Amino acid sequence: TNGEKISEKWACTRLELCPAIAYIVSLCFFSFMLCYSVPHCSQAHIIDTALTDDVGSEEDLYEDFRSSNHRYGHPGGGGEQLAINELISDGSVVYAEALWDHVTMDDQELGFKAGDVIEVMDATNKEWWWGRILDSEGWFPASFVRLRVNQDEPMEDYPLKVEGGKEDDSSSGTRRFGMGQTTKDQMRTNVINEIISTERDYIKHLKDICEGYIKQCRKRADMFTEEQLKTIFGNIEDIYRCQKKFVKALEKKFNKDHPHLSEVGSCFLEYQTEFQIYSEYCNNHPNACMELSRLTKVNKYVYFFEACRLLQKMIDISLDGFLLTPVQKICKYPLQLAELLKYTNPQHRDFKDVEAALNAMKNVARLINERKRRLENIDKIAQWQSSIEDWEGEDVLVRSSELIYSGELTKISHPQAKSQQRMFFLFDHQLVCCKKDLLRRDILYYKSRINMDDMEIVDVEDGKDKDFNLSVKNAFKLHCQDTEEVHLFCAKKPEQKQRWLKAFENERRQVQLDQETGFSITEVQKKQAMLNASKQHHTGKPKAVTRPYYDFLMRQKHPTLPTTLPQQQVFMLAEPKRKPSNFWQNISRLTPFRK
Repeated sequence: TNGEKISEKWACTRLELCPAIAYIVSLCFFSFMLCYSVPHCSQAHIIDTALTDDVGSEEDLYEDFRSSNHRYGHPGGGGEQLAINELISDGSVVYAEALWDHVTMDDQELGFKAGDVIEVMDATNKEWWWGRILDSEGWFPASFVRLRVNQDEPMEDYPLKVEGGKEDDSSSGTRRFGMGQTTKDQMRTNVINEIISTERDYIKHLKDICEGYIKQCRKRADMFTEEQLKTIFGNIEDIYRCQKKFVKALEKKFNKDHPHLSEVGSCFLEYQTEFQIYSEYCNNHPNACMELSRLTKVNKYVYFFEACRLLQKMIDISLDGFLLTPVQKICKYPLQLAELLKYTNPQHRDFKDVEAALNAMKNVARLINERKRRLENIDKIAQWQSSIEDWEGEDVLVRSSELIYSGELTKISHPQAKSQQRMFFLFDHQLVCCKKDLLRRDILYYKSRINMDDMEIVDVEDGKDKDFNLSVKNAFKLHCQDTEEVHLFCAKKPEQKQRWLKAFENERRQVQLDQETGFSITEVQKKQAMLNASKQHHTGKPKAVTRPYYDFLMRQKHPTLPTTLPQQQVFMLAEPKRKPSNFWQNISRLTPFRK
């Protein structure tokens, strides 16, 4: 009997150790691959370091292996996936909050708006979950949502549609949690704890990227150039340094004994300017995804990145998933602060700071969105310039990055007061004048440009103009005070004139805003945009830029899931209802784009 017990115990032990042994073997293999790929470093040293300093003992490794499936999630709102399914199978209701709009393209997909609350019914697949909103059910991308902090809060109380983050019923200080009662203080504690814990997890992710990937990649000059590393990782090291300071500031404000009394709003206000460094990272992220996609078509890069992940003891997420976390993080701050404000009493010492922090982080997200849109516009502007015949002087992108307005005007010139019908394009800093071809009206010729930084706008009343000695209607002037240069323009209708006057105001406002926010386009970005436009102009083929990035982010492999992809890109940041750009509305009126 004792022998049978020992045999049975040994058999169980062998079964338990098999996954751990397999894991250790795979770890050794990838360690070998990495050390083989790192020059000036012996195999023994790398593997030794991997199994002692980084990985720890076999017991620790086994514990990590056994618990990894429960602790590790996927980027985006996934979280502890198996734990979610266990809760669902036990009869618990799990709610998630939408980070972005999900526009459906399939009957089986669930559509929702940012801020909607979805009941998660199945999270078996890590990329697509099954959920319900009211009477509608369907698949939705897990990366579009985050799990709600206060899961036990009744649905009828969440979210009360509010203005400025305040509840409609301010007297509702108590909410029911299952069989018991709790107060706003407990709710606030939950949100504070989430903010602190997610910030610590995020710091760990950033550290893993910087030390686990970038440091190892720099040792392989034969595989990666500095330019490639800059493209793949962007300014994530700057973000890491900033976030380390930010999390320390948060922890100083954290009240361990009474978390609901923590005053964290001032931390967000203090770092709102530094958070603007996310703009550069978010703008670069599509390029990072495309470069990474290109490299991972080669097996040695796949093995190398996996070896880096294993040696750093990183969670089971691919590199592209890690690189998406900063984009998602900056989106979550307004949502977390809105939830914090919801459970902060107006009498709380932190109320005003949280309210101001919410607006500040919304502005940061809005600024990042705006910069992303502006950078996308430079490709369109470069394409527009390539369609203009006889272009002279510097490229329009040297000084401008935004088309403010465009339309047809009559220009009257000195000294003969000769009138000319021309097409005008108002960019920030300059007004470009073009002439239509007499026979082919879809062709424009470059004629001149006016520096708007030196010009004053003068509204001209209908009647005789003393400067030009002729009668005018719907007219305005551009006057340079330094050189006394004067340009007279006439619109066909009064409303067209008013639109032009408004456009000139918007141009000055845009220039001032760019100066205040420090917005600028690098020389590399300008040259690349003009190069892309030149190639497209010669080949006559449209350049498909966004689709590979879109597919790279939204690919899904589960055969039972929707065959189509959602329209909304993950990259939309925090303000899904932002007023769309009028760039294409302006451009679409212009005939050169019909070529």
